[in-house]
Amino acid sequence: QVQLVESGGGLVQAGGSLRLSCAASGRTFSSYIVGWFRQAPGKEREFVATISASGGSTVYADSVKGRFTVSRVNAKNTAYLQMNSLKPEDTAVYYCATRSSSSGYDYWGQGTQVTVSS
Repeated sequence: QVQLVESGGGLVQAGGSLRLSCAASGRTFSSYIVGWFRQAPGKEREFVATISASGGSTVYADSVKGRFTVSRVNAKNTAYLQMNSLKPEDTAVYYCATRSSSSGYDYWGQGTQVTVSS
């Protein structure tokens, strides 16, 4: 029902910024909660942030709070993750995912690599 494609990753120096995009296809995107996750080599997948279907509510992991901002534009079927003050420990593959109020995160993108150099 939903297909997701992440973009915007790349190489940045510590202290820099990136904006990730999550482009969705599907008629019901505006009904889905969007989550952002990341996974570094050898580590478990980690929750980063989530945004409600309307965009009115957000939650952030403590590790990114104050530095990252999640947003969405439902008319464009797109969610975003603005990442500021990046640190080397933010290096990971970043994924977006969607879920309904009655499901887990059933739809996932392929991921986009973010590498922060020191």
